[in-house]
Amino acid sequence: MAHRISRARTRFLALAAAAATAAVILIPSPANAAGDGEPNGPSMKKTDPVLVARATLSADHLEAGPASGAALTTPVNGRTGPFAGQVVPGFSAMIDNGDGTFWAQPDNGFGAKGNSADFLLRNYVVRPDWQTAEGGSGEIRVERFVSYNDANHVLDFPITNEATPERLLTGADFDIESVVRAKDGSFWVGEEFGPFLLHFAADGTLLEKPHPMPGGAKSPQNPYLQAGETPLVRASRGFEALASSVNGRYLYPIVEGSYADDLDPRRREILEFDTKSGAYTGRTWNYQTDQDANVVGDAFAVRNGVLLLVERDDFEGEQAVTKRIYEVDLTRTDPEGKVEKTLVLDALRIANPGLLGDGDGYGTGDPFSLPVQSFETVVQLKGGDLLIANDNNYPGNDARVGGTPDDTEIDVIDLDRTRVQPSDVTVVAHRGASGYRPEHTLAAYEAAIIECADFIEPDVVSTKDGVLVARHENEISGTTDVASRPVFADRKTTKLIDGVSVTGWFTEDFTLAELKTLRAVERLPQLRPANTAFNGLYQVPTLDEVLDLARHSVSCDGLPVGVYPETKHPSHFDSIGLSLEEPLVAELARNGLDEADAPVIIQSFEVGNLQELDEATDVRLAQLINSSGRPYDFTVAGDARTYADLATPAGLAEIATYAEGVGVEKSLVIPRTAAGTLGAPTTLIADAHAVGLEVHGWTFRRENAFLPAEFRSSADPAGIGDLAGELSEFLDAGLDGFFSDNPDLGAATAG
Repeated sequence: MAHRISRARTRFLALAAAAATAAVILIPSPANAAGDGEPNGPSMKKTDPVLVARATLSADHLEAGPASGAALTTPVNGRTGPFAGQVVPGFSAMIDNGDGTFWAQPDNGFGAKGNSADFLLRNYVVRPDWQTAEGGSGEIRVERFVSYNDANHVLDFPITNEATPERLLTGADFDIESVVRAKDGSFWVGEEFGPFLLHFAADGTLLEKPHPMPGGAKSPQNPYLQAGETPLVRASRGFEALASSVNGRYLYPIVEGSYADDLDPRRREILEFDTKSGAYTGRTWNYQTDQDANVVGDAFAVRNGVLLLVERDDFEGEQAVTKRIYEVDLTRTDPEGKVEKTLVLDALRIANPGLLGDGDGYGTGDPFSLPVQSFETVVQLKGGDLLIANDNNYPGNDARVGGTPDDTEIDVIDLDRTRVQPSDVTVVAHRGASGYRPEHTLAAYEAAIIECADFIEPDVVSTKDGVLVARHENEISGTTDVASRPVFADRKTTKLIDGVSVTGWFTEDFTLAELKTLRAVERLPQLRPANTAFNGLYQVPTLDEVLDLARHSVSCDGLPVGVYPETKHPSHFDSIGLSLEEPLVAELARNGLDEADAPVIIQSFEVGNLQELDEATDVRLAQLINSSGRPYDFTVAGDARTYADLATPAGLAEIATYAEGVGVEKSLVIPRTAAGTLGAPTTLIADAHAVGLEVHGWTFRRENAFLPAEFRSSADPAGIGDLAGELSEFLDAGLDGFFSDNPDLGAATAG
């Protein structure tokens, strides 16, 4: 495809796509006077979630009943069982009663059959005294409860309280996780040991036999599992989520995790159950999570065929990556047959102007977040606000204050609409927010999105089986724990990569399945010791996972989050039969991102592959230019030109025939003096602009080791200097955008 666009603002090429993919509204704004430093272009209207009410119940709150937690003999967060009553281990599901009270249902107690036989399954009526900007105690009062029971002897398998008249059900009998209320006041409950759908009367009495999954699918805890039978549903991955159609006839239970035999570990099945006939309808839908380990935590129907789904990971506190609510429309699927999903709320980025709960621990300031492990409740209230809540897995979770069990909390979020003026400056999160999380992990990319990056940047390499993954280099001993894995010791080897001998472990020698067993580590531990706290937590993401995260996210400007992939060592990968370009274009197309106005820019230090990509895709391209050396494909071809030649007016003019921009090592824009300070700007930006190219500079980092002398805070290389000061000099020189390991500081400086 021929070169198309002479020069246009990177941020505003995405506006047409934004209207379709992010549900934003373009609002004309008066043109700003040239040179006044203010952004130009249309303003945007975007959703800005705001915390408007909050209430908590002490983690140590006990309700009447027999002692619970006798099996918890090992101290956890300073708590040891038994407890002198029934604990309330958070809320896995809630129902709005419309009168200021809510039904609030905990799960099976302490997480397993073996430790929850003394935990009684209940559904509580609670009344929050909301803390709002106008006041309120912020306390949750428990008013009453119903106990789930089998007093009518419906069950045909033994239960904990088999011989008692009440036959109260316990956490050793069922793992209840979700609930909806029928028009007759009865409760439909989704549970995980079966997985079953359970139907209880308004007083908690089981009305009918548990409804098993269609096709006989069972979990390892299913009471009907036969000896030698292979469970299809993974342990604790049953009906965590359950929604009801608006008229109450249909239920939509969702399998929390992938099936044991599923070839796609990101697929979650949505089923349909007809309460009128008491049977599954046979209709199912596929939902795809952002990454393999994510689960579906809750569901709520906002209108017929349209559900809100909680998607979360199992991390908590500052380790959390995914705590999101997506809207899915069961009538709309993508080319792969997955239901389309649209971001409604990222619970790790919520405005909190009233400082509700401020001081209650991690994530309670402004912005506010719900970084708990088990974000398991979403309810849309009558006015449109969202209620979210947590299961605190008492006493196991300590997301807010380390070593202290999390309280049960209920938060109300107003999905406010605000008008914003997108910045003219493009902020690219270099390998994600790699100044705060190990690079090229979904944790680093999510942190970058929260910190207002416009683009996230995955470096792209290939696995042995041809899957593109995000790593800075194909040699991975510095960015993963591969060196500590004895099973892969024999994979260590020496290769010639772009003419340089490199010893280590290489992605092209691992299948994706093998690579997924590794965990990321901090690449610069001497300079970023705080990041080592995240070592060993996060997987190596595929390019598809990065693209999915970006296209299901919205920037602080209200635009779709862009992706800025770099093809690493393309000549090397071509030489071993693992070309990067064709699968990259295919992945973009599969994700609906292979269009001229897509928020995508492909970059490379080589030239030939960009020229090939110009014929293969309509997305924008950027030629990377280093301050020394030459493109490796020039070396292979015997071309004597260097990067210095590409940075000349003639070289830039040639680049403009196949690319829309250049990504330049920052000293090519403002060189450093012999004293290590910034010198006078060169003409590179003006030369590039003259031929229609944008200029993005790299790489801006806050540590003294990377800063000009005048912006360092001390002689300590790991000390934090004045990144904003350095960036301001480059923006004053006319830089169109920049790559930064610290997108929060970059976005604040760019304005």
